[in-house]
Amino acid sequence: MRPDPPGAEQTRVLTLEAFADTIVPGEKRSPDDRAIAGAAPGPGAVEAGALELLAWDATGITDALPELVGLLNEHARAFAAEHGAELDDEVPPFVALDFGQRTALVQRLLDPGHPEKEFWVLLALFSNMAYDSAAHRHTAEALADGHPGLTAMGFAHPDSDGLWRFPEYSYGRALADLHPDTIESGSLG
Repeated sequence: MRPDPPGAEQTRVLTLEAFADTIVPGEKRSPDDRAIAGAAPGPGAVEAGALELLAWDATGITDALPELVGLLNEHARAFAAEHGAELDDEVPPFVALDFGQRTALVQRLLDPGHPEKEFWVLLALFSNMAYDSAAHRHTAEALADGHPGLTAMGFAHPDSDGLWRFPEYSYGRALADLHPDTIESGSLG
């Protein structure tokens, strides 16, 4: 295995943040933030933990991230050349694209006919999951920490004992009677 070139970790982080921000946009962390475009108010996928989720080996793509970052930046260079856009060499090529350009490139990569679609769908899926479900975290802990996606969706907090109970039925009625062997925790005894 080849060692990563100098700056590889920063390139990886900035590129993956920019990709995740394209999927679920958020506001810039600071005025000089280049990875997050600031296309939406409030926190997006990056603040929700997209990079932590991507680094989790349960995703199955963690080892491929360096290659995907390289490939995404190659696509960004080609996209910029095709559209006559000048890229800032201070940041990775995908990060140098503005939000509209990033979005257009990601749409192209996610197109059903694109030969690499499966890779980009996985990155998009995990970016979305970080925001929508905090899949990389215990739900109660994520809620206690004010996870932005779960909070925005109004996800219910557990009861004081850490269990979720829903005294009101979502359909307005019980769908079935409790089994006679149901114990207090809700499991069968």
